[in-house]
Amino acid sequence: MQHQEYIKTLERELRRINKEIDAKIIRGQEYYREARDHRILMRKIRQHARKSFFNTFVPSIFQF
Repeated sequence: MQHQEYIKTLERELRRINKEIDAKIIRGQEYYREARDHRILMRKIRQHARKSFFNTFVPSIFQF
């Protein structure tokens, strides 16, 4: 799976979890499991976004 496809898959899953959380908030239910999954997905997205930034920024510094 390419990097872009992986990020899009993570974002799609994040949107699905956000909808679940919103529905549970409206119904007054607890959403501990969804909140945990949300944190994990956000961590993965940030991690890959940092790598992408690092991979594009650092090589440009060393090019003349």
